[in-house]
Amino acid sequence: MNSSYANKSIAVLGAGESGEAAARLLHQEKAMVTILDTAEENKLRKKIDALGAEGIRVIADLAAEHESLHGHYDYVILSPGIDPAVPLVQHFIKRRIEMIGELELAFEMCKCPIIGITGTNGKTTTTQLVEKMLNACGVKTVASGNIGPAFSAKVNESSHLDVMTLEVSSFQLESIRRFHCQTSVWLGFAADHLDRYRSMDEYYVAKIRIFENQTEDDWAIVNYRDKLPALKAKKITFSAYVPDGDFSLREGVIHFRGERVLAMSETNLRGSHNAENLMATLGVGFVRGLSFAQMLPPLREYKPLPHRCEILRTVNGAEWVNDSKGTNPDSVEKALHSETRPVVLIAGGKDKGFEYDLLTDLVAARCRSVVVMGEMADRIEAIWKSRLPVANAGRSLEKAVELAHAAAQPGDVVLFSPGTSSFDMFKNYADRGNQFRALVQALPS
Repeated sequence: MNSSYANKSIAVLGAGESGEAAARLLHQEKAMVTILDTAEENKLRKKIDALGAEGIRVIADLAAEHESLHGHYDYVILSPGIDPAVPLVQHFIKRRIEMIGELELAFEMCKCPIIGITGTNGKTTTTQLVEKMLNACGVKTVASGNIGPAFSAKVNESSHLDVMTLEVSSFQLESIRRFHCQTSVWLGFAADHLDRYRSMDEYYVAKIRIFENQTEDDWAIVNYRDKLPALKAKKITFSAYVPDGDFSLREGVIHFRGERVLAMSETNLRGSHNAENLMATLGVGFVRGLSFAQMLPPLREYKPLPHRCEILRTVNGAEWVNDSKGTNPDSVEKALHSETRPVVLIAGGKDKGFEYDLLTDLVAARCRSVVVMGEMADRIEAIWKSRLPVANAGRSLEKAVELAHAAAQPGDVVLFSPGTSSFDMFKNYADRGNQFRALVQALPS
């Protein structure tokens, strides 16, 4: 794609955060920008007015015959939230207009090296840990990408940074060309997004592209348990579950090549999955030449974001934990492995095509009972009800909290880890977690 966008006519597909940021970036480059979206016009009215005042046209409620789809465009920018298979994208593919993703657009304009962090789970926590640690150690960085704000919204700051820290999703990686990470982080791979990808293999192929443009001078910080193809980059490995990585976990303490580094009890994080997030962060610092003595203080101070095994309160001796960010079965598995006490699990949500059979033995071993809810409630109930008590709350989170409250005993953990996405009942996982928190806070002591 041409590095000069001045006076070019460019269509940005999608009016979400990434599309809006890409449009503003291109407008700054003197391009003539039109955002195209299939959402109803009344839902985008504020955005249409605000961007219109800046000179960026937004066209919503698109139909196949809309004249804006058939106008002249030099380039097309694809937002990561839009599936390339949808008719809007396919229209431009058939017209053979050059198309790149928002990630690639921002990369073209980035003036500093990139740390790219991907994985099915743990991306946001690790991205925040890296940002906090590097800045505390005098390495100037900002976090952007899938974590928000979009890379395009922050790329103008890159000339003043030592490195850009990016959370990178498979959706963003699908359309890369030259996107290159000086340091890539692979946290692990598990089933997810099967409502977008036709198979696990297709999901994996998208995600593994983070290594595609690395060279022998780069670094890859990778989960030892994942069998990755040969990489050009130099490797640092980690695992909290097997002892053979460069970083390992023994009796709650992170070690690096046999050297004691950090006890989990010194941090505000819990669980082996968070030990791996810390290991990956330490690996990033190590390859940048930082000492563990420098890195540890900010990592000890870090507090996790809401909705990630967030401890809410204790009610009648039972601790309530909000893990609404748990949007796939692997996240449920990790949350359950983090608990040593009996669990009352609340699970379920949108049907993304996951199979929950593989969790059955773990759920039966760790849980006193389960409350299921959402679009998947009946399917999960059918799988697990022969092994332990299962209560069905239907489409009501309030009912799920009532049922879990009734089932919980002193010393238990009530774990809200849905194991799938929230869009059947909520705006997103944060909305789901916030509503759960409010219901738990309202419970009588």
